[in-house]
Amino acid sequence: MSNAKTLVVRYRAAIVAALALALLVLIMPELGPRVGASILEQGKTMLLVLPPIFLLLGLLDVWVPRETLMRFMGPGSGLKGLALSFALGSAAAGPLYGAFPVAAVLMRKGASFSNILIFIGAWSTTKIPMLFFEMNFLGVRFALARLAIDIPGIIIIALAIKAVVPRAEMERIYAAAATMDAPAPEKS
Repeated sequence: MSNAKTLVVRYRAAIVAALALALLVLIMPELGPRVGASILEQGKTMLLVLPPIFLLLGLLDVWVPRETLMRFMGPGSGLKGLALSFALGSAAAGPLYGAFPVAAVLMRKGASFSNILIFIGAWSTTKIPMLFFEMNFLGVRFALARLAIDIPGIIIIALAIKAVVPRAEMERIYAAAATMDAPAPEKS
């Protein structure tokens, strides 16, 4: 398959969304300035958030040996893997799309599927900055009640997803993570 065709296939969802947006702006031109402002704002947010995430990913990839990560988050890690997954996800300070490159690196390093799901769930719902915000504006009682519901909920959802996802699909996901922007093998 040619490079252009490969790019079109890889980014087909984004291409369809861009074409739909262009069609909407053609049909309703008054939306154009709002759409443009929104795209610029989201672009600025991504440019501020993604570089630190990728820097930390590079450090994680280089500094943390696979054996160490497997011991703490791998298939046999038990409660310490669960706790570390929650801690890493909860300490995050970025939008959810930042969790997926981190999850891919964790997968390459040997983290278990359930710990990956818990990490993503924690990133999306138990972030420490969000907890402080809730305590300040919605009250300590509400924030702690939500947290008490979210933690078991994340674990239940992660275990349920792991139970219904076929082994072949998990292996496909891990294989895709292994090839995502992995360094090319050195030629001798």
